[in-house]
Amino acid sequence: MSKIRPAAVAGMFYENDPAALIKNVDSLIDSADDLRPDASDLKALIVPHAGYIYSGMTAAAAYALLEPRSGSISRVILLGPVHRVPVRGLALPGSDVFRTPLGDIEIDQAAVASISALPQVVESEQAHALEHSLEVQLPFLQRVLDDFRLLPLAVGDATPEEVAEVLNVLWDDEQTLIIVSSDLSHFHSYTEALKIDTQTVEHILALKPHLTHEQACGGTPVNGMLLAARQHGLTPELIDFRNSGDTAGDKNRVVGYASFAFRSKHDEAGIQ
Repeated sequence: MSKIRPAAVAGMFYENDPAALIKNVDSLIDSADDLRPDASDLKALIVPHAGYIYSGMTAAAAYALLEPRSGSISRVILLGPVHRVPVRGLALPGSDVFRTPLGDIEIDQAAVASISALPQVVESEQAHALEHSLEVQLPFLQRVLDDFRLLPLAVGDATPEEVAEVLNVLWDDEQTLIIVSSDLSHFHSYTEALKIDTQTVEHILALKPHLTHEQACGGTPVNGMLLAARQHGLTPELIDFRNSGDTAGDKNRVVGYASFAFRSKHDEAGIQ
């Protein structure tokens, strides 16, 4: 019998009713159509993880990039920070399936086996049980990809080198997509948040793997992704940038959101 990680934040961060969830996600992605650049050589994304009313547009702008490649991505490596249960390293869920209102997603057990021997990789059902940073990405993936397997990693205390080492084992080919889940600064005024987050965006675009958790709550997995991106010659691109003061919150105490795409570098002749 499969061990299932059930949805924990359906009805809070996003709709619990499947029809309503499909309508909302599809509407967000459709509204992002005019924002998407070419992403035929897309390898990784950074996307936010707040409730869809707050950060859904920013996330959708990145997920819209995947629609032309819906049938060519068969594995998603998903990393997000832990918010409730501290953990040392990168935690596997110990489950076979992640469930959302839109159905079940199989865990890639071959990918699990390929990294299980690394000392920074642990198993923690508790770290995953109530964690929203990973879960809120899944309905988007279920709507834009045809068929894929998932490797979810809840990232706690880890160095950029430890995260990058795991990513390098899993890097594989063009059928593997890496997604890092992270919001930006939290609970500053609109003006102060814009100043802080603009600097964070500049650091990410420069592939500087030294973000603090005050700059990005997913700073740990983001730093590892930035290091791996440098090692693999990826180039980052800002897709969308805003905060909760622009969407559904007031401007006195906002949370920042940005989405990024990472693509293979090509010269003018199209040769990597």
